[in-house]
Amino acid sequence: MKPIKEAMIQALEKTLGVVSPACAKVGISRQTHYDWLRDDQEYADAVKSLEDLAIDFAESMLHEQIRDKVPTSTIFYLKTKGKKRGYVEKQEVESNIVTGIKLIDD
Repeated sequence: MKPIKEAMIQALEKTLGVVSPACAKVGISRQTHYDWLRDDQEYADAVKSLEDLAIDFAESMLHEQIRDKVPTSTIFYLKTKGKKRGYVEKQEVESNIVTGIKLIDD
């Protein structure tokens, strides 16, 4: 892979995959990045491998908020990761729809 593409991969790592600031750091346009994604499978694979980086970061922030006793973070975590233990919201729907159809007994 060319050094400029490697620099872009490193910039994407530092920006957690956010394209615009990574392009600015490397000095390329967003279109160049997207052209590389389309035309260079090695580059595309390297970029794809970074996708979990931002999720990992967000999860670590979520865990910090849980540690700091932020109730909404705890609730969110349980609703998403605690489903198998019963932490789910169930919606109850009531309906009083009248169809206007009269049933006739045979």
